[in-house]
Amino acid sequence: MPALQGFSAAYTQQRVIILMVDGLGLDYISSSAMPTLQSWKQKGLYKTVQSVFPSVTNTNNTGICCGAWPAQHGITGNSFLNLQTGQEEYMETTELVLAPTIFNRAAKQGVSSALLSSKKKTITLLSNGADLKLTAESPSREWIDRLGPAPDIYSPEINYWLLKAGIWLLKHESRFQCVYMHTTDYPMHSWPPEDERSKTHLQTLDSLFQQLQEAAPDAAILLTADHGMNHKTQCWDLEKALEKRGAPIKIAISAERDKYLKHHRGFGGTSYVYLNQPGDEEKVRRIGKQLAGVEEVLTRAEAAERFHTMPGRIGDLVVLGDKNTVFGNLDAEREDLPASYRTHGSLHEATIPLFVYNAKQAPKPDYFKHNMDLAKWLY
Repeated sequence: MPALQGFSAAYTQQRVIILMVDGLGLDYISSSAMPTLQSWKQKGLYKTVQSVFPSVTNTNNTGICCGAWPAQHGITGNSFLNLQTGQEEYMETTELVLAPTIFNRAAKQGVSSALLSSKKKTITLLSNGADLKLTAESPSREWIDRLGPAPDIYSPEINYWLLKAGIWLLKHESRFQCVYMHTTDYPMHSWPPEDERSKTHLQTLDSLFQQLQEAAPDAAILLTADHGMNHKTQCWDLEKALEKRGAPIKIAISAERDKYLKHHRGFGGTSYVYLNQPGDEEKVRRIGKQLAGVEEVLTRAEAAERFHTMPGRIGDLVVLGDKNTVFGNLDAEREDLPASYRTHGSLHEATIPLFVYNAKQAPKPDYFKHNMDLAKWLY
């Protein structure tokens, strides 16, 4: 996707830091002391924007990185049904991304770039065109020698390690003029905003944001999230529930399902339902709507049009949960979830923050409506 007319030139001259803070809903910011973010809000551009459907990481991270809708970039969830193989597969390889990344665009302008992520899957998904790739989940010996061993992926400390790597890079490798950093939302899955452990995590991130700013005072800093986070009270196994009610299906896939099962057990607020045969659509849709907590059941065409997503990579039907409901694979048809359970994937985790700080030249606030608008005007 081309940059807006008149913006490319400015951003071959200024360093850019892009921060994708996984799971940073508005309630997390309002519940924690984050003076650096407040400074960026006051001195720069701040907007409340919408994430892209579904509110899961891979879809939104790709949207931010490519500046495009899923209809263009093709990443419709964390998992999908490969219609060629008939197998459920993770959406985390570069060949599935069908739009140019910001790293591809930067390279055409002669700008070197770096992609840093707490999660390994971000590197395998989005690294096309990046000159340097680093995941805190499995760093090279060179990075371990610089910063020490990276903490466990299921910890808040891995985010601190990642940002320290970014600070080191900005201080010592100024040739990287575009630096994209992605944290993990494990702390948000683990703790609500008011929990002291959450506050400590976000206060520490905010302190590291200040260090990033000090390491590259010349840089434009762009920050957004992929989704928010909510407590969920129940999960449906749609395959079991629909079969029990006389409407069997081929498979139901949680759009949230990825390899990080300790985060969320693979449960999410959107499910892609594949039918045994087209004639089953009306019955499956009608019975699906009757399940408590199901907010909407859309056809493939309806979902593709409404959410600007790629029809060939979603289900025959798209099932949306209400604020309290998720979908996934269970031993029974339904399960009550514990008070500590937190995840996302529905329309109720779609409202997120967007910051643009110290940009020499940026679009007007009205330009920014979704998180994918954060950097699509660059290069």
